[in-house]
Amino acid sequence: MKALYCQQNSPGEEVTFVFQERENLHPTRDNDVKVQVRACALSWIDTKLLSEMKMEKDLLPVGREISGIVLEVGRKVSFFQPDDEVVGILPLDSEESGLCEVVLVHEHYLVRKPEKVCWVEAAGTVRDGVRAYTALHYLSQVSPGKSVLVMDGASPFGTITIQLAQHRGAKVISTAYSLEDKQFLERLRPAVARVIDVSNGKIDVAESCLEETGGLGVDIVVDAGVKLYSAEDESTSKSQLLPHKHDIITLLGVGGHWITTERNLQLDPPDSHSLFLKGATVSFLNDEIWNLSNIQQGKYLCILEDIMEKLSSSVFRPQLDEPIPLYEAKVSMEIVQKNQARKRQVIQF
Repeated sequence: MKALYCQQNSPGEEVTFVFQERENLHPTRDNDVKVQVRACALSWIDTKLLSEMKMEKDLLPVGREISGIVLEVGRKVSFFQPDDEVVGILPLDSEESGLCEVVLVHEHYLVRKPEKVCWVEAAGTVRDGVRAYTALHYLSQVSPGKSVLVMDGASPFGTITIQLAQHRGAKVISTAYSLEDKQFLERLRPAVARVIDVSNGKIDVAESCLEETGGLGVDIVVDAGVKLYSAEDESTSKSQLLPHKHDIITLLGVGGHWITTERNLQLDPPDSHSLFLKGATVSFLNDEIWNLSNIQQGKYLCILEDIMEKLSSSVFRPQLDEPIPLYEAKVSMEIVQKNQARKRQVIQF
């Protein structure tokens, strides 16, 4: 059986993707589930995080969000039996590539897939669902009447975050990075309270949010990166569209929560003082935390089950591209790794 792997010859170098003939699977251990993969979603591989956690290898397995059919279970497996339909995320240190016909997974990383949810949707939604739940339920407490600003709402993660916030009764504001994104967000039902088009760089996000909230500010901000320095220091066109950290602090309401994806966020003393005066919090969104400690396992499985239930009841309507055949996985993964895919890419077996 062939599987897709990621190769990085030296730190800082661009990664390459290769199909390798893999060794035969080792016998099913007591808590292992053997799964025939039916779909696998592609996500950006964080080589820096893997390196920092001493998890780098010569060949990194590619593809961790899978859905499939149980073929065989270990003797201590209590949750599943052969022919069950399952979905889950392989752990960060997994030896298995999800882009392979058959994988072995510990039962605590899987949940049942509802019958009416297709393989591609299950695999394509599970990671964005975990990130949205982490942001809105664990790093902040979304509830009816709260206002939520979702940056880049037309991205796969942004779309699921908007849908979860609306389902919880929150008022949602979102930013759009292009005319196409703006039109997509305006078509969402239930409707987004305001779509802020930042593509031309002329709209002030903080001003628009304060206007929308009657000057009170936003309760929860989920960013998609922030501009750390002044405009002349930022080179790429994408970073020009990002809000400045001062804008986010300005638009936060009293007791607000800022959930950031910017791992190198630097707050100067005046920034900290502004946050202190508002009693606001800053939290870092790292969805890998669930699998880094077994103490969270029960909560994590509840989240996965809830994501599948919301997918089944059409609360979640993910941003997926057309299913991709396995032989095109290498090219698709190169696009994903360069952050050039606007919709979630899913390989169908």
